[in-house]
Amino acid sequence: MKNLLKKIFKKEHDPLSSEEKLKIIEASSKLVGPGAFYSTVIVITSFLPVFLLTGMEGKLFSPLAYTKSFILIIDAFITITLTPVLISFLLKGRLRPENKNPINRKLESIYTPILIFCLKWRKTVLGLNIIALLIGVLMFTRLGSEFMPPLDEGSILFMPVTLPDVSNSEVKRILQVQDKLIKSIPEVAHVLGKAGRANTATDNSPISMIETIVLLKPQHEWREDKTKNDIITEINNKLQMPGVTNGFTQPIINRINMLSTGIRTDVGIKIYGASLDTIEVLSQKIKKALEGTAGIKDLYSEPITGGKYIDIEAKREVIGRYGLTIDDVNSVVEAAIGGMKLTTTIEGRQRFSVNARYAQEYRNSLEALKKLQIQTMQFGPIPLETVADVKISDGPPMINSENAMLRGSVLFNVRERDLGSTVKEAQKKLNEMMTKMPKGYYVEWSGQWENQIRANKTLRMILPIVISIIFLVLYFRYHSMKEALITMITVPFALIGGIFMVYFYGINLSVAVAVGFIALFGLAIETAMLMTIFLNEAMNKMVAKHGNNKEVITEAILRQYIIDGSAKRLRPKLMTVSVSLFGLIPILWATGTGADVMLPITVPLIGGTITSTIYVLLVTPVVFEMVKLRELKTKGKIDLIDVKE
Repeated sequence: MKNLLKKIFKKEHDPLSSEEKLKIIEASSKLVGPGAFYSTVIVITSFLPVFLLTGMEGKLFSPLAYTKSFILIIDAFITITLTPVLISFLLKGRLRPENKNPINRKLESIYTPILIFCLKWRKTVLGLNIIALLIGVLMFTRLGSEFMPPLDEGSILFMPVTLPDVSNSEVKRILQVQDKLIKSIPEVAHVLGKAGRANTATDNSPISMIETIVLLKPQHEWREDKTKNDIITEINNKLQMPGVTNGFTQPIINRINMLSTGIRTDVGIKIYGASLDTIEVLSQKIKKALEGTAGIKDLYSEPITGGKYIDIEAKREVIGRYGLTIDDVNSVVEAAIGGMKLTTTIEGRQRFSVNARYAQEYRNSLEALKKLQIQTMQFGPIPLETVADVKISDGPPMINSENAMLRGSVLFNVRERDLGSTVKEAQKKLNEMMTKMPKGYYVEWSGQWENQIRANKTLRMILPIVISIIFLVLYFRYHSMKEALITMITVPFALIGGIFMVYFYGINLSVAVAVGFIALFGLAIETAMLMTIFLNEAMNKMVAKHGNNKEVITEAILRQYIIDGSAKRLRPKLMTVSVSLFGLIPILWATGTGADVMLPITVPLIGGTITSTIYVLLVTPVVFEMVKLRELKTKGKIDLIDVKE
């Protein structure tokens, strides 16, 4: 095997001896190795907030964080162990200096004059960057916010709600009319509607709630300039029916919302208390206060009253005269209306109960129920209305409870506006009402807003800790507070590009955007570390040649070495950035399911990578020069960092 490797990598007239070659590789590895290690630590640390996310956002983004972290760990291990070995085999022949590479020469010829200009006008350059940072902060305050970017599932879930006392025949008629009108829209491929609940304990839908899945045709078959929101608006306009409140969502997110928060819309206001009547009054007041708020769509108060019940109350003084008991009356009512189990049939492994009850014409109206016959011993059959009051009364269609308290809710979706500003405006409108709530009653905001608050709380709590850890890593790398600060200053300026791109793309701040900024955070520090390493290497060369005191080091000499440290290693810096950009830019043109979530992660990364590169290449040398000039002025020498350790 050894002879085979020698044969493959053998090259005649190698000007370097094995010892010289290994010394070069060893020196280069010592220079770059610690930087690669600490960069890996910093990038993994920057992903700590993603690891600590919980709920839906944690399940979605933790695989990304784990994948990136494991790749970086293996990458750092290979860089430190395998790469020097491969270089020792592949590094053959005459070594060409950096300036012999035509691409390198071209890049240096463009970069060096710009860097010289920036160093000459360093205060102006810093001022422009600070102005850009302030503009970025202003843009950041004007960005909308939401929990997660809406994922286009390619279909629509139409969820209208009728009055609680709607009959089976009426809801069937409404469902058929709605399906026919929806199918008339050219972009709709299939429509399937369902009223009531399925035969399962997990679906507690009342008969008054309709669920219609609308499958759309492929987008290239749609009318020109039609969007999904336009189709939803068209469906909503066509289906304005008296007594029906329309609602729109998507099949998957609807189930996720209902399972995680108990709310089937984007946002829900839960009202807790002890009396259903009081909760109903408060729900109607909240609904009325929110009407007309920009962005609030499908506003609906879940009815707590309005259900219809048939009450059959026995007349105790009458049934005694007929020699009957309450059980006699209840038995007739049970058998006639509810049905009585007679027997069970067995067919193989299946069991079927056989029930008997009166035919429908004897129980389909209040008058028919009043005429139900009850057999007596002395007086023969008598009508039910003789011994009982039969009437229809109002009551709750469904009783909801949570945390051992009765609960009502006001539901709404958010469209054509971001979730954060919509909810904040709604909260302002309700603030005065909240202070006048009856004792023992309170409200709670739920739905996507609940998830957003939880995710934001986690990020706010952990980000300062992450920044502190990264600063400590940089300090232990440089053993200098100033060098660590120079590297850390890159971060806010890297965020400028990310904020600019998010703003101009019209993307709202969300957990996905936060993950993009977190990834950018580590990448920016990694690039800045690379520049700082090469600048400090240049300082070591300068001191080795000229000494280290202000009598021998002039501003011109210092600037020349800073230019050399910046420009001569331009290629590795640009390669680091280019690899990231080449991998990310194609996502900007991605379409189809999933692109909605990928874009908010990618946009801040691309914008931030571009601005952080500009900052690292042009502003970091400026800041570095100003720091070193101040050291010369105050201490009479510059502080050196041994980057080769």
